[in-house]
Amino acid sequence: MEIILMKDVENLGYANTIVSVKPGYARNFLIPQGMALVANKKNKDVLEVQIKAQEERIRKMMAENSALTEKLEGTVVRIATKAGTSGKIFGSVSYVHIASALKELYGIELDKKKIRMPEEIKMLGKYTCEIVLMKEVRPAKVTFEVYNDEIHNAAGDEINPSAE
Repeated sequence: MEIILMKDVENLGYANTIVSVKPGYARNFLIPQGMALVANKKNKDVLEVQIKAQEERIRKMMAENSALTEKLEGTVVRIATKAGTSGKIFGSVSYVHIASALKELYGIELDKKKIRMPEEIKMLGKYTCEIVLMKEVRPAKVTFEVYNDEIHNAAGDEINPSAE
């Protein structure tokens, strides 16, 4: 019996694919659980329309993410933090800080899983991370500078954050 899978089913197939199974398995388990539909003419036509719509959404998302990758590429994000005189920061800089800075700059919200940090950041300086928006789109390399947020020293002179 041919069925259309509505969900990914382990050891059987992925959603929106047509597979052949034994009639009892389809009627007694897959169809009642909402995992599959009978692969008749009407359902196949609906599936075809859904697949085309999904492909169009994916193409649109890829174009948007490619444009965003180009926008992010080469961006330098400045992250202020407290640090000691040796340049060691109190705590560490994480993906949360980078996501927050990018939200302030561009108004985009990034999931933490999309930001790849090179290592744990515990010193002042410049670092590079990768932003992976989609696996089909190359990652954007974003440079971020961690600097001491104390703008003035005791004498009132401005401290150059890049000098530390």
